[in-house]
Amino acid sequence: MAESAEVAPDVIVVGGGPAGMMAGLLLARAGIPVLVLEKHADFFRDFRGDTVHPSTMEVLAGLGMLDRFLQRPHHRIDRAEISWNGRLMTIGDLSHLPTPAPFIAMMPQWDFLDFLRDEAAAFPCFRLRMEAPVGDFIEEDGRIAGVVLASGERLPAGKLVIACDGRDSIVRARDMLPLEDLGAPIDVFWFAVPKPERGSALRGAVSGNRLIVQIDRGDYWQCAYVIAKGSAAAVMAGGIARFRAEVREAAPSLPDLDTALPDFSAVRLLSVSLNRLTCWHRPGLLAIGDAAHAMSPVGGIGINLAIQDAVATANLLAEPLLRDGNADRELHRVQDRRLLPTRVIQAGQRAAHEMLLGPVLSGKAGERREPPAFMRLLDRFALLRRLPARIIGFGFRRERLRAPVAK
Repeated sequence: MAESAEVAPDVIVVGGGPAGMMAGLLLARAGIPVLVLEKHADFFRDFRGDTVHPSTMEVLAGLGMLDRFLQRPHHRIDRAEISWNGRLMTIGDLSHLPTPAPFIAMMPQWDFLDFLRDEAAAFPCFRLRMEAPVGDFIEEDGRIAGVVLASGERLPAGKLVIACDGRDSIVRARDMLPLEDLGAPIDVFWFAVPKPERGSALRGAVSGNRLIVQIDRGDYWQCAYVIAKGSAAAVMAGGIARFRAEVREAAPSLPDLDTALPDFSAVRLLSVSLNRLTCWHRPGLLAIGDAAHAMSPVGGIGINLAIQDAVATANLLAEPLLRDGNADRELHRVQDRRLLPTRVIQAGQRAAHEMLLGPVLSGKAGERREPPAFMRLLDRFALLRRLPARIIGFGFRRERLRAPVAK
């Protein structure tokens, strides 16, 4: 097939998710010609994470975009609660975080991506192509030199290809970089339950061997019902009435489940993965975001870790991309910077799987009517609640925006 008639961009970003759109925006802001390729016609998906954490809003503040972001419809969460066999405790308080937006902004991810698209459009070096699925890479002399669309169209990249196409990345499908699977003992059913009152809390509920997470979305609860890995078919075989009863047992305060869950068409299954690439790069190619590390939904931090990867990529590679023919010698710096935070966060998620979620689902934790000691301490001492809030809000080694700005 013929090469594209357009001038080849310096950087091609594969995938228009949070990592891809932010990386494209920041590199274009630095004056680097960027083309972002998104395989779908729009950003609307059945399931995408919706939590925009304080660390991400710090980046938006540094870009002068936070006020415009907050003008878009969203809901704010500033505390975390857990109900343990009927005892409600507050275990996290984000309202004291020293940051421009000390809360989690709940915004549908397609709205967040639309916002990034609109902001990126202000930079002349930014281009976005929708309905442009990538089928393969162009390789020349052992180096990735561009991409081949599913249509057969070949798109050369002058300096770098960045894979931001999620846990189903073509990089993973082609075994182009080594992958380490950490295992995940859970899957999650997602559904929504309308409610009359508005609140501002993230709530977990444990009752016996049932566990549900409720995210306050204003006029409804976005619910995550945790199940053992691979048990979805068995749960669904039990029928929707039994499923409603199990949900009601875990969270008795949820209103009108008969209307909210008429059948399983109202429920979405998220197959949970926890893994990471052990090497994120090869000549001409860098993987970041979920393409580099698939996260558990524990903590709801996947979007924000991806954004941090994008900021680090722009901080570390913008100047070499502007200066050199390519940035191959510098690609390792992104992994060097972001692998430790990834390991720390995944270790925390793995510990939550093994020490809390696994015992609850097996019934061992539910046999103990009293909540764990650390939860009781967090509920009792307000100052202690700021520690988990800081971890959730900022993660580990949050990035400060240092990428150059084109004159």
